[in-house]
Amino acid sequence: MNGDSDTVGKLLTGGADPNSASEEGLPLCAAAAWDRVEVAEALLAAGADVNGREDGGWTALLWAAANGNAATARVLIEVGAEVDTANDDGDTPLTLAARRGALGVVQALLDAGADAQKYDGDGDTPLDIATAWVGVHLESALLDQIEQEGWEYVVTRQYAKDGTELVTVTGRSADESETEQVQAQRGHAAVATLLEDATDTYTPVEQLVARALAHRDTDEDAETWWIVADSLGKRADEETYELLSRLCASEDAREREFGVDAIAQFGFADDEKPYLDRTLPLLQKMVTTEGNPQVLRSVLAALGHQGDPRALPYVLDVIRRPGHKRTMTDAIALADVLPPGDEEGLGLLIEMTESEDTEVRDWATAGLAGLAADTPRVREALAARLADPDLRTVAEATRGLLSRGDERGARGAERVLAESDDEYARELVTRPAAD
Repeated sequence: MNGDSDTVGKLLTGGADPNSASEEGLPLCAAAAWDRVEVAEALLAAGADVNGREDGGWTALLWAAANGNAATARVLIEVGAEVDTANDDGDTPLTLAARRGALGVVQALLDAGADAQKYDGDGDTPLDIATAWVGVHLESALLDQIEQEGWEYVVTRQYAKDGTELVTVTGRSADESETEQVQAQRGHAAVATLLEDATDTYTPVEQLVARALAHRDTDEDAETWWIVADSLGKRADEETYELLSRLCASEDAREREFGVDAIAQFGFADDEKPYLDRTLPLLQKMVTTEGNPQVLRSVLAALGHQGDPRALPYVLDVIRRPGHKRTMTDAIALADVLPPGDEEGLGLLIEMTESEDTEVRDWATAGLAGLAADTPRVREALAARLADPDLRTVAEATRGLLSRGDERGARGAERVLAESDDEYARELVTRPAAD
């Protein structure tokens, strides 16, 4: 329960039974309830029953779902946790996660094939539960659960690991002899959107847009915003496209920003882009008319998503404007629309690989590595990044060199494997060799 993985390891090595329950329950359930990932992994490796049940029919996955612990939930799922098993009250992992607003757990469960339409003991589906919580004042709802006369309460807010806001209400009796705490995450709008997609439930565009706008500044990295944008982008129907087009011309900058983000990859499927010839002119026009820097940043990203060389002059226009702040979006967009043989654009991308900003340098190097061009200029620019202080940048450069058969890539791979514990970076430098 305390996450002391060293002691747990010693006990298991000494013969402790990972399935032996204490008065408080099973060790694996305790690890799942408190998101002790390393302890859960150690218990599972020692033979803990991933589907073992405590009193009330609670499994480790149910505990992880109820407490919003996505990392542990994924570990449990990977080793065979039953994603639709209910406790004695009929709660499933998905209904518990939906009630909490635990976006990360819901994503993990849906990815694992959880039944999005399975009812809980009250006859509610996960979507029923999530929708009922959308728009609820979370702090007041939590306070109602534990409020007692004469108690004092404190509300705290922080980001959960999945990027949604975690709201905690803690109560204390007047004599401080008793305390109680309840939590929930402000992820219900995003969860509802995912569940609507999973159950083919149609929600009006206006309602989805309202969800995205309401959460734009609440989530850590606009998680709800992007989930809604992705959901709308998958619809690929004329009515939705027209509504998003109108949003792009709204007088409200936030609505324009969302319209651009949602339309950026509208209808994309299997390399098909049915709306490209309508979206590209819309975005090109916005380059010349848009005055809001944040919206223009979205336009730049959207131009990159089109992956069309016709967008290059407009991407360059934005990037080269006086006062424009260089970010990783510049590098991504430029690499995505850069046609073979364009030395001017290539030179600008190479310049970005030398940026003082680590993110810009990393993404520019990734973009350069992914180009089809194999010239001495490209190879030398990649080789120059092998000494970069950022190991992800080194890994991207290594990938580019190895894919071009350049022996200098071996030096980069050796450095990354020796100095980095970043799984992504290590995979980058080993995947080309394996291929």
